[in-house]
Amino acid sequence: MTRRRGTGDVSALVSRARDGDPRAVARLISLVEDESPLMREVTAALVPHTGHARVVGITGSPGVGKSTSTAALVGQFRKADQRVGILAVDPSSPFSGGALLGDRVRMQDHALDRDVYIRSMASRGHLGGLAWSTPQAIRVLDAAGCDVVLIETVGVGQSEVEIAGLADTTLVLLAPGMGDGIQAAKAGILEIGDVYVVNKADRDGADTLRRELRSMLALAERPDGAWRPPIVKTVASRNEGLDEVVTEIERHHAWLASSGELVTRRTRRARDEIEAIAVTALRDRWGDVHGRSELDDLAAAVVAGESDPYSAAETLLAEI
Repeated sequence: MTRRRGTGDVSALVSRARDGDPRAVARLISLVEDESPLMREVTAALVPHTGHARVVGITGSPGVGKSTSTAALVGQFRKADQRVGILAVDPSSPFSGGALLGDRVRMQDHALDRDVYIRSMASRGHLGGLAWSTPQAIRVLDAAGCDVVLIETVGVGQSEVEIAGLADTTLVLLAPGMGDGIQAAKAGILEIGDVYVVNKADRDGADTLRRELRSMLALAERPDGAWRPPIVKTVASRNEGLDEVVTEIERHHAWLASSGELVTRRTRRARDEIEAIAVTALRDRWGDVHGRSELDDLAAAVVAGESDPYSAAETLLAEI
């Protein structure tokens, strides 16, 4: 009885979300964030309605203007009458586990627009600049009819390369005067960016940073027909240059579709998600291995020279 009631609730939530009900969308994302027992039913109900949204990742070090740029991009997409979903991943509170910053203040200009959905998600200690439930939240927004889903990473440093495995198009933001030109060469961001954005381009050093980036990108080996990332200068606080960023996003998406890379990236994304779910399930099945008496017996056998650690580990795995 409980399962049938849960299934009905999920179906109703999905139906309401597809009709544009923001509360239904919020409820679905909360279910996946909280690892609800209904997650499997939620995912199964959402999948037939997904595959339409373009996923755009926005990353960069703190202070480059990610939130301001994200809000400005929303305005550009809304001019084209596109429904937009925003997942802003924030650091977690050490007390509550929730997002420290909540919904971004800079995005409140869009808060009353029913075709813009803004959700702050807590990273909850997950590394790579994302929350662990980000893939499922993307699926919710996709099924809810979003044409574009923007994902803004935490901004804890330039090690946030996980976004490249999740987004169709990855924007890497840099700003002059922050050492980004030097950091780019050694932090691996030249490998993840599809579009590079030099924000705060009204500051001294913007042209120099752009030249440095162009020189470093030219050193990268790319096969014939490969995408060559453009570099766009913007002043997001004044909405300058954002139309060019959108143009490059559209151009990259067209290249993804024509080259077959879009299917390749989304297949890789699905593979990673399946692997993560399977590993989590195995970890749950493993349980409190330290409390198992079998482990003590196997450890004693190793100490006594009657077994070796690898054989003991295989025995333990076979018994779980």
